[in-house]
Amino acid sequence: MYKRFELHNHTNESDGSLTVEELIDFMIADTVDAFALTDHNTISGHKKAQSILQTKNPPIECVYGMEYTTYYGHILCLNLYSYIPWENINPLQPEKLFTPLRQTGALIGVAHPFSYGAPIAQGCKWEMQINDYTAIDFIEIINNPEPQHINEKGIDWWEQLCLQGFRIAMTAGMDLHGRSDFAGQFAVYVDTEKSEPADKALQRAIKTQKTYITKGPVFTSEVSSDGKNIQNSITDCVKPGFNMQAVPHWTVEYTSPAEKLVKRLNPQDTKIEAEISCFTDSSVIIAKLYAGEPTFDSLVAIAPVIYR
Repeated sequence: MYKRFELHNHTNESDGSLTVEELIDFMIADTVDAFALTDHNTISGHKKAQSILQTKNPPIECVYGMEYTTYYGHILCLNLYSYIPWENINPLQPEKLFTPLRQTGALIGVAHPFSYGAPIAQGCKWEMQINDYTAIDFIEIINNPEPQHINEKGIDWWEQLCLQGFRIAMTAGMDLHGRSDFAGQFAVYVDTEKSEPADKALQRAIKTQKTYITKGPVFTSEVSSDGKNIQNSITDCVKPGFNMQAVPHWTVEYTSPAEKLVKRLNPQDTKIEAEISCFTDSSVIIAKLYAGEPTFDSLVAIAPVIYR
């Protein structure tokens, strides 16, 4: 069962305008299945969220985390339950912080890597030197409030790393600081197992690079049982703000280390195949779904990467 996760959110425990309870109510109103509590440099909201969820038992789950907010970039941590000091972080060796964070079971990600930095927003742009890309679990390739060209850079960076063989999951986030409109924005979906807690499902999805980013339908990508084709499917998850009936046609763009392949579908089609033999190098294949022509404006979804 596909569930919607909103993985980047702030409250008035840091610089947001909503209380923890108001954030929970806001998420429920938009049919979010699970949300992350990722305030800047504090986990003070965790106990408040736990108390509210235990008392009210609402139809939503919380992923506990924090956004490490440094002068050299922001580190988004999910499934983080304890505060790990970071004040002596070395931007040339951030792995020294990543390691103790991971030892707690936390998921480590780069938030909005190409955001504007100084003098507009000191520290928002990622300026740390990553020496070991296996030390991070995900990159927030789309930060919804950021301008289009900023998010394009984030997608391109992640894509190039994947094409080099690095196994890094993708996420998207609202970077919510108040009551922003979810309609038309990218979210993360996870294929959860029956009765699987949100934190466990997210851990599994990110560790296996099986997150789905979308404005509406979930777009899947897998190798056929005979190993000859890439099989894709489009599943409407009824995300508020996306109208499947308004799609003029679908375009699927496949990217491999050697080339791109583009296929067009009728709007009512939900299945497509591409022969693997069409790719000179099929070791890594990334599939994107567009509503119309393949431009960033019409990007709808990105499927999990296929590694062969």
